[in-house]
Amino acid sequence: MISLPRLLQRGRVSRPAPQPRTLTVAGRDLPVVIRRLRTARRITLRLAPDGSEARISMPEWGRAADALHFAEQRRDWLAAQLERIPPPARIEPGFSLTFRGEPLRVEWQQGAPRRPKVADGQLILGGPADGMEGRLRRWLEAEALRLAAADLTHYCARAGQPVPKLALSRARRRWGSCSSRGVIRINWRLVMAPDFVRRSVVAHEVAHMTHFDHSPAFHAHLAELFEEPIEHANRWLKAEGRLLYHPFG
Repeated sequence: MISLPRLLQRGRVSRPAPQPRTLTVAGRDLPVVIRRLRTARRITLRLAPDGSEARISMPEWGRAADALHFAEQRRDWLAAQLERIPPPARIEPGFSLTFRGEPLRVEWQQGAPRRPKVADGQLILGGPADGMEGRLRRWLEAEALRLAAADLTHYCARAGQPVPKLALSRARRRWGSCSSRGVIRINWRLVMAPDFVRRSVVAHEVAHMTHFDHSPAFHAHLAELFEEPIEHANRWLKAEGRLLYHPFG
């Protein structure tokens, strides 16, 4: 005896996986990701911070063909954005990285401690030279956690909220998040941005502890929490944010 579900399974015809959407920009095939959002009122286009894909957000009722046409008409803009992304840098003695908005020249010294130390515009570290990248990244992440924890304590006090659990994020789409379970995540790459930019993201997520949306009440609360014009930080992230993905992918 064969059950009805088994018969339906036998008659099922497998469909080929949809082909990924791409757009030729500056001589390369750039993947295009389309997201339909319930809250979207128009089509918007942006480039992934690392230049790996073009991202289109559109209303739920929108047509993919319209979204692709929208991107095609903005090839020149995408090409200009791709040109702004620096080429991959080799992480080796003498290269420069940004820490809290300031450039630091990495100096490897055989007799220096393995833990990096900032001194006079330099980041000095020792240990095996071939393990430098891992030590630098671990140090940056530890500094990101330390700074974000202090920011979180500060803004929770201003908001009258208990300090929630804090974790670092390696997300490619978000600089921060606040989950319904009360966990705030901050992208570790923000340790390379100026301090006011990192603090703005932490304040943003703390504001979500009171208003779990982006309503006018949320923005008014955020303006009370953050000591500087939030537009300055948003403008910096929009213009410079993708540079934080280099040299660490």
